[in-house]
Amino acid sequence: MAEWSTGRRIMVATAIAGTLDILFAICLTLYMGKRSVAAMLTGVASGPFPNAKDWGDAAAGAGLAVHFALMAIMATGFVLAANRMPALKRQPVVWGLLYGVATYVVMNLIVVPWRFPTAWPPSPLGIGTQLFAHLILVGIPIALVARKG
Repeated sequence: MAEWSTGRRIMVATAIAGTLDILFAICLTLYMGKRSVAAMLTGVASGPFPNAKDWGDAAAGAGLAVHFALMAIMATGFVLAANRMPALKRQPVVWGLLYGVATYVVMNLIVVPWRFPTAWPPSPLGIGTQLFAHLILVGIPIALVARKG
């Protein structure tokens, strides 16, 4: 297995997990039919930018940028931890699942309720889809990429 630099692993993990997660969010948005994909992305942008809904088409692009910025933070955290704790690289699926739980807890039990208090409590479907996304689409891919170094 060829070793990758820390920066490369962070970028690749961000790209893979970020793409899988946002595609899942887009599919859910289309399946549910309650709002457009642009409105969903505007909602993401409104986390750090409360007035994003007033930005028109630029809000969706900002939402995509915010999504990938958050994913970069998640990928960076795991890759840096794996650099210091080789055990994380030896069992990437196990640690990826656990990291997925940790990212779920931070995002859905701390960040989202703090920023969007009316989003609490989440629906059972919301819990299930978010757990799936964080464990399978975020945690495992990040951990698998992290082991490349």
